[in-house]
Amino acid sequence: MRRPPQEHIKQGLALVLLVVLTVSAIAGPTGLLAWAENGEVLEQREVRIAMLKEKRDALKNRVELLDPEGADPDLVSELVREDLGVIHPDEIVITLEDE
Repeated sequence: MRRPPQEHIKQGLALVLLVVLTVSAIAGPTGLLAWAENGEVLEQREVRIAMLKEKRDALKNRVELLDPEGADPDLVSELVREDLGVIHPDEIVITLEDE
């Protein structure tokens, strides 16, 4: 018995769908080939997160030292010197020329 043309079309479409799904499972964005790359990206992002957490903790500590109700005198003195160029009366300023 000969199959009707609709059967050939259905089988062809099923085969094309199977090939597309197979290629997607292997080379797609979440396929087997992407696993290694995703692992590397994950490691890079974990390192970045660790660095940002360290920076956040340092900034948090600095903010706590600048609390208006209990500011650290050494830090306040350092900031005033940097921002305003203020010195103590008993200090001497020595300027160095650029070489």
